[in-house]
Amino acid sequence: MTQTMTPIPPSFALFGNTFQQSKSAAISQVISCLRSYDAIISIEKEYFRFLLNAGLIDGERIIPFEAGNINASFALSLGGDGTLLKTAALVGRRQIPIVGINMGRLGFLAHVGPGDVDGVIRSLINNDYEVEERALIRVETDGETIDGCNCALNDVAILKRDSASMIAIRASIDGEHLTTYQADGLIVSTPTGSTAYSLSNGGPIIVPRTGVLLLTAVAPHSLNVRPIVIPDSATIQLTVTSRNHTFLVAIDGRSQKLSSGTTLRLSRADYSVRLVKRSGAHYFSTLREKMMWGADTRQ
Repeated sequence: MTQTMTPIPPSFALFGNTFQQSKSAAISQVISCLRSYDAIISIEKEYFRFLLNAGLIDGERIIPFEAGNINASFALSLGGDGTLLKTAALVGRRQIPIVGINMGRLGFLAHVGPGDVDGVIRSLINNDYEVEERALIRVETDGETIDGCNCALNDVAILKRDSASMIAIRASIDGEHLTTYQADGLIVSTPTGSTAYSLSNGGPIIVPRTGVLLLTAVAPHSLNVRPIVIPDSATIQLTVTSRNHTFLVAIDGRSQKLSSGTTLRLSRADYSVRLVKRSGAHYFSTLREKMMWGADTRQ
């Protein structure tokens, strides 16, 4: 007698922000769609409490989970690009594919609109999607402790703190001295992050999966300092000095204070983030639509 195996339903871990109720307005649509496929639904505990207290969900057949204890077929990031970066940090090494559902404004990384939720979830259920491996930057220090995740999907920014004075950042690449930046800061970004903070400081757009890192100064004192692209196989060493004895390091926007004289080592992380994109979606069309790249504003 042949025994029929019951298929295991797909599972989805949901993440979102807890400070803007309007950005979770479409959550009932997401939950309803997932339930129509008998999917297993879990929500990060802090976000679950926020949604429950706001009356946006009923809590029925939903499993709350601790941020460090994720087990799902897919992670759904409900918010903007900042929420997706937070989701990537929480997913970490687990290699769970991440889907960014945009409930914010720009949504360059979180490119799925609320109106596309049903179609995207159907594509996931039917295995009709693609996954892109995106590189991260790992940050290590010579004694200071980095709080939380020490890897960035977008960028690592070294910035001045509470002072009008510039900071000095001595940079070396694989042990070879590059320059000492006299500036308000320095951004080290992945190709994914080249369209973020670096771009607003004059850095170039770099296509994802090109295997490079980008160094872009923030308000440099010298006009001769320009962004520089290096292989992501390199190790970047930065020694930072500041007149007020402290500076900030921001890892995908999560900032903390470090002491002047601290040396940081930045290199490509030994794991990648897996971002889901819909079949047929293309980077350059997203660049044109979301960033207005190449648009002729004279028309």
